[in-house]
Amino acid sequence: MEIYDKLLKPIKETSYLSAMNVERYRVIIRFFYQEHEKIHYWMHKEEVYAMMKTLDCFSEYTMENCQNDLAALVEWGNLIASQDTAKVYTVEDFKNKKYRYQLSEYTVVIERMTMELENLEIEGASLEPTLLERIRTQILMLENMKEKSNVEVAGWWRSLNNDFMRLNQDYQDYLKTLNSAKAEQLMKSREFLLFKDKLITYLQTFVKLLQEHGVIIEGYLQGIQMQDVEVLFDKIIAYEKDIPRIDHDFNEEKTRDMMMGRWMSLYNWFLGDGEHNEIDRLFEITDEIIRKITRYALQIGELHNQGANKKEEYRKIASIFEQCESLEQAHRLSAYIFGVDTCMHLKNITDRDTDSIHSGVYNETPTFIELEAKTRGVRKKAERIPAKDYTLERQIQRLELEEQRHQQQKKIAALIQNGEIVFSTLPLIDAQVRKVLLGWVSRALSNKDRSSRNDQGEIFYVETEKKGNCILHCEDGDLQMPCFKIVFK
Repeated sequence: MEIYDKLLKPIKETSYLSAMNVERYRVIIRFFYQEHEKIHYWMHKEEVYAMMKTLDCFSEYTMENCQNDLAALVEWGNLIASQDTAKVYTVEDFKNKKYRYQLSEYTVVIERMTMELENLEIEGASLEPTLLERIRTQILMLENMKEKSNVEVAGWWRSLNNDFMRLNQDYQDYLKTLNSAKAEQLMKSREFLLFKDKLITYLQTFVKLLQEHGVIIEGYLQGIQMQDVEVLFDKIIAYEKDIPRIDHDFNEEKTRDMMMGRWMSLYNWFLGDGEHNEIDRLFEITDEIIRKITRYALQIGELHNQGANKKEEYRKIASIFEQCESLEQAHRLSAYIFGVDTCMHLKNITDRDTDSIHSGVYNETPTFIELEAKTRGVRKKAERIPAKDYTLERQIQRLELEEQRHQQQKKIAALIQNGEIVFSTLPLIDAQVRKVLLGWVSRALSNKDRSSRNDQGEIFYVETEKKGNCILHCEDGDLQMPCFKIVFK
């Protein structure tokens, strides 16, 4: 795992989702997002205020509230404020700065995610068979794409990735719903019998299509040379380079690494490591789900049939009672039917007097078995065990923890050279020391001045030693991270 600056810093753009007056912030951001979708990017505070006043729950909303809310959203990076000089006619107008506001890129993505979360249960998950066919068609086009233009290759690559990501996400979400506690409860109900056959057919159809398309895709991928894929990557990168970007520079290395990672994900999904791939795993999961569905359905059917059989038995017994010629005969029949099954027999564990099968129980010597009553009044008192004193054990544990902490502090102190801990020059360290050092770095980077205090109260701050990354060697593996250094005051 690579550690970089953005990973260790909080995302302040999400503050509007949990801050005080969250209901006002979320409504304002949702209004900006809806207008953003209509290609209406810039708005003034008067437009925001007029929208808020149309809502019954904000009848007491004031212009001052609106100004403060917009200022807070600008501070968190959700809105970008720009002075509107289009209607400035006097020096006084210029001094009374009038701003217009626009959603930031971060906030557009965050708000789009919140809308997806709101509609998650409504939309639900499904298995889309057409995705398999489209992925198969797109992969079979790979050889011919080498002769296509950069624009066509980029469009092909985008479609392939979108379909593959959707396929991967959809099947995981759908299978997760089938393995949920809610689905488990539904499968145990009689109402599920009406739904069972349809669900099994749905899963079997998807698995069948996956087998058909998967075999073809797998065979084609095995014959693809990596140099052919690299040619397509060159075309896509050339297309991306030609796109004019105002906000950031194009990074060819990161783009190529990302494309290679996505290609290997698709490759391993169908081929795997030669023994196991995602298709085989999907087959096993769906087979297990189908077996579980069938098992639950069989149990429900057996319970239903059992009730029906009991009904027939009682009807038969009633007809036999109807044929009794006297009350005495009915009593004897009742004793036979209802008495034998409910009678409890105690098996004697002592040796018999004879092994003869013709000898009855009444001819043998009786055996006495003492039974203990279950009533509380005569229950045998349990032996009380005095509570054990764990004072000594706790003291030993505390001393051991203090000793471990002391040894850890000694190890960290040995890493300090000239009041600094330089990560690029550190020797091999253990996992606990690494955890402490990275914890210090995380706490410092979360503050504006990049400073913090350790457990001993010492003030330190984090600096960047040099550009690029370094390798932190640990006993449990190596960690790639920025070239930070911890400087103690």
